[in-house]
Amino acid sequence: MMETKKKRGVPEGLWLRCPSCQSTLFRKVVDQRLGVCPECSHHFNVSAKERIRQVLDEGTFEEWDANVMPTDPLGFADKKSYAERLVVEQQRTGLSDAAITGCGMIRARRVAFGVTDSAFIMGSMGSVVGERLTRLVERATQQHLPLIIVSGSGGGARMHEGILSLMQMAKVSAALAQYDRAGGLFISVLTNPTMGGVAASFAALGDVVFAEPRALIGFAGPRTIKATIRIELPEGFQTSEFLLEHGYVDRIVPRDKLKTEIARTIDYCGK
Repeated sequence: MMETKKKRGVPEGLWLRCPSCQSTLFRKVVDQRLGVCPECSHHFNVSAKERIRQVLDEGTFEEWDANVMPTDPLGFADKKSYAERLVVEQQRTGLSDAAITGCGMIRARRVAFGVTDSAFIMGSMGSVVGERLTRLVERATQQHLPLIIVSGSGGGARMHEGILSLMQMAKVSAALAQYDRAGGLFISVLTNPTMGGVAASFAALGDVVFAEPRALIGFAGPRTIKATIRIELPEGFQTSEFLLEHGYVDRIVPRDKLKTEIARTIDYCGK
């Protein structure tokens, strides 16, 4: 009696659908294009670790302050305790918190580099994110390094830490003011989404502000604003294209051009 062979299914994760043009895409092709849709150039969200691989020269990244770890200072709890939520997020994302900082090379130019990741509690700005970014800025000041921060934070301040989270906005901004007085060059890169306290503090303070195409950038989200003031918002409101037109960002840079644009800006500014 002949054995019936089982049908071989398509391996999970091999294909994905573009949320912009609805095309079905081969994941390997999207990865080769740095997470950009080959049909409509939609920029998929990428992890902080992937962003480091895309922007910095291979093998040059040295992480700083990885030993700064989150705690639960308020004993906060909703459906689960904040302490439990942190463990779940760390296991799910492979990150200890929503920011990675360090130094590396961009086309052989040494820089201080930070990146936030929306996968970890929406990239919200807790005490660890603020502390790591502040130390990054302080080291960039001491070592006279160009400073690059790539923001992908949709959660603003982290409610689980209350005022301890809110104060990080002022703390990082104060460090950037000292960095500016020392003559440093801060390039801020805004990706989808950059919202809340992040957009209201360090992300908006770059000497040069780049943004990825069609990124959502703002303080409160468009649905919240519309529900509050009850008026129709302009077409494309809070997209990077809208903000470029109104002078909030300096240039929209596709992901595959970002590394070159950063290196060119560093050279142009003599840093």
